[in-house]
Amino acid sequence: MLSIPQRIAEELSVNQAQVEAAVGLLDEGATVPFIARYRKEVTGGLDDIQLRHKEDRLRYLRELEERREVILSSIDEQGKLTDELKKSILQAATKNRLEDLYLPYKPKRRTKAQIAREAGLEPLANSLLENPELNPETEAQAFINKDIADTKAALDGARQILMEQFSEDADLLQSLRDYMWQNGVIESSVMEGKEAEGAKFADYFEYVEAINKIPSHRALALFRGRNEGILQMNLKLAGEEEMESHPCEAMIARQMNIAQQGRAADKWLGDTVRWAWRIKIFTHIDVELKMQLKEAAEAEAIRVFASNLKDLLLAAPAGPKATIGLDPGLRTGVKVAVVDATGKFVDHATIYPHAPKNQWDQSIMVIGELCRKHNVKLISIGNGTASRETDKLAKEVMKKYPELGMNSLVVSEAGASVYSASEFASKEFPDLDVSIRGAVSIARRLQDPLAELVKIEPKAIGVGQYQHDVSQTQLARSLDAVVEDCVNAVGVDVNMASVPLLTQVSGLSQSMAENIVHYRDMHGAFKNRKEILKVSRLGPKAFEQAAGFLRIMNGDNPLDGSSVHPEAYEVVEKILGKFDREVKSVMGDSAFIKKIKAEEFVDDKFGLPTVKDILKELEKPGRDPRPEFKTAEFKEGVEDIKDLKTEMVLQGVVTNVTNFGAFVDIGVHQDGLVHISALSNSFVKDPREVVKAGDVVKVKVMDVDVQRKRIALTMRLDDKPQDQPGDIKKDAPRRSKPRQKQSAQSGSFGNSAMADALAQAFKK
Repeated sequence: MLSIPQRIAEELSVNQAQVEAAVGLLDEGATVPFIARYRKEVTGGLDDIQLRHKEDRLRYLRELEERREVILSSIDEQGKLTDELKKSILQAATKNRLEDLYLPYKPKRRTKAQIAREAGLEPLANSLLENPELNPETEAQAFINKDIADTKAALDGARQILMEQFSEDADLLQSLRDYMWQNGVIESSVMEGKEAEGAKFADYFEYVEAINKIPSHRALALFRGRNEGILQMNLKLAGEEEMESHPCEAMIARQMNIAQQGRAADKWLGDTVRWAWRIKIFTHIDVELKMQLKEAAEAEAIRVFASNLKDLLLAAPAGPKATIGLDPGLRTGVKVAVVDATGKFVDHATIYPHAPKNQWDQSIMVIGELCRKHNVKLISIGNGTASRETDKLAKEVMKKYPELGMNSLVVSEAGASVYSASEFASKEFPDLDVSIRGAVSIARRLQDPLAELVKIEPKAIGVGQYQHDVSQTQLARSLDAVVEDCVNAVGVDVNMASVPLLTQVSGLSQSMAENIVHYRDMHGAFKNRKEILKVSRLGPKAFEQAAGFLRIMNGDNPLDGSSVHPEAYEVVEKILGKFDREVKSVMGDSAFIKKIKAEEFVDDKFGLPTVKDILKELEKPGRDPRPEFKTAEFKEGVEDIKDLKTEMVLQGVVTNVTNFGAFVDIGVHQDGLVHISALSNSFVKDPREVVKAGDVVKVKVMDVDVQRKRIALTMRLDDKPQDQPGDIKKDAPRRSKPRQKQSAQSGSFGNSAMADALAQAFKK
């Protein structure tokens, strides 16, 4: 049997020594960002993606080994652990296979088969299975006694024994499971009387699709419909009703050497096979395969969520500029908050430019005075109710005060209310109204999305599919990993970072992050990285993990503002010594850096990958992996879905990317969908190949359903509304039979394939 490192090495197609080294580092408490960035020599250059996969597999395989030991011990205690069984258990590569092998030995409630064995009927069952020439009625006569009233009772008991035996055959179960996965279909239908209540699931009222072909978003919609008592889901073979005999029953018969040859026991054995499949085995497999479908759908939904979250966290920052945040509202007014270039809250107000008060000119004056007073350069507007009206207000402010040189941008306010009511926000702004805290968050997320969004629970940011329907443990683990990777990829200014941001730095716990901020408040800004070691409860191990990701700008040592780890400063000193240069003069001198041969500075402690990384950092110190900041220009006069016309070409911002396409904010309070088939003129397998959350894109309006608030868009600007993409039909749920009539609420989408696609898309 392969060891855990050997198995992972095979899966990743890397050297076993690399895996063993990475496992050792993880077990010592090293984080994935630290290992990927600063231990390349040890792991042979495993990147963060490989390390995350290895970390997940390591967790799974260790759980598998723990379970294997429990099972071996349990069977051994029963005195039933044969060499052959032990070998099979040791070779089991998955949890499913392991549980199949354990099934006959697993302690269980007293079954009908066990009762039959206790009554002495096992010899009858075995004799009929081994010799079908025997007559069941005749053989059963010998087993009638005070506990077994007649031959029928004897044969029923024998059948229960064989049914349990068939249902606990590990190889047979795996074959049947594989066959049903490859050939089974899921049919769903509406529960009687639930048509009106479950209207949002109408596309699944008469639906059928191969179980192994159902996309993640449709699978999760099915399970949600079932959980809400609207849908019933059935697993079967396609055309099962027309089959003379069930293929799975035939597989059981073959495995057990049962055949219909006209012998005395053949019919009885055939009925036993049928009962075993329908009553015991299928019930077991039905639950398992639906769970397999759900787990696969959840894994894909989590992957999509993680990918979108990464794009959002690494969105371009507007930078350290004084910013005013506007949290739009109608009756309750627009909440206004001003933050300085460092993100520090400095001022606030509430204005009422919209109905019912309509204090438009007064509101312009208030914002203008705040902008002048605090030298504001950016206006950040939340994209909720009244955002376009508030954006128009901001444009008038900019027009009236051109000397201030301001820019405005509508940003996603998803999660702002979560932050506002959070414990951290309460500590940061104990005397500030919750609504003003939201405006502060809106302002800061324009300055630096990463620094602000880490304060919000990831699943509240709103970039996922069915995030409440998936395993919350796995979702949290995946999203936490994304946040950690993003924060450490960018680096953190230790003199400006909040506690939530510092908590995401490699090696730092929340208490350490709080202690860093406390030390900073007591002693002023950190002057160098060594000073971080003075922070309470932050020891050498935590410092080793964190130091390279903590930046000190304009401190004692220019290297402290780079990603060069303090442990490698001696390499830089060697380079400086050889060329007699000062560190300040070297940093950013690309022409000089390019002439340095990395190989000359390799030694037993620092290998070539580390030296090359140091030179890259010296060439572009403190480089930010995030893209350049740019904004979308929403079309003036297009502020509501009713303003949209087909063939309009608009700019928008990608808000969410799913497996079936991308949602785009075009400034009308309702995101439009660009279906996967309308993203590009060439075939697109994964929408993320073309767009990501935060991208500014140009789209054309293809269709609008005002009643249902559905907008069909295309990024293929030469598309015409009458030329609906044929590929869209691939995303539409398949119906088990033609619908008799189209819903009266189908709106302008009619019977087109786009209608089916959008129906699915907008269930997000």
